[in-house]
Amino acid sequence: METEITNISEIAISYIPSFVEDAVIRTSWAAQAVLRRFFPQETIHIQERFLIMYLNKANKVLGVFPMSIGGISGTIADVRLILAVALKAGATNIMLAHNHPSGNLEPSFSDLDLTNRVKEGALLLEIKLLDHLILAPEEGKYYSFADEGGL
Repeated sequence: METEITNISEIAISYIPSFVEDAVIRTSWAAQAVLRRFFPQETIHIQERFLIMYLNKANKVLGVFPMSIGGISGTIADVRLILAVALKAGATNIMLAHNHPSGNLEPSFSDLDLTNRVKEGALLLEIKLLDHLILAPEEGKYYSFADEGGL
């Protein structure tokens, strides 16, 4: 006896780019300047956020995805979601960024572990993790995994 299937969801994939500015990222300084705009100044010193910047092959910014908003000392980043959005946007390069409200720019074990997991997963999809930035609340103060040899 065959069962009739009537309630199956359709999956739609869409990405609508909007190039408000032609931001091309060549340095960690340029990346943190673009990303810092997505960290509200009124909460950057009390609440962690995790963002991903997606770029094309020429390092032109395709968009920024707000992964999560956490608490005082942590937030969550899902590797599968990071990479799913990269595929949806047609990104060939990605940059991770989160803030440390304490101002301590030393990467935690969790920061190191996540960076490695994203890097490994991205490689399987031929996507390059260019950097992982940790921003302090103070303007211009940040840590770059790429600059420090961590990528």
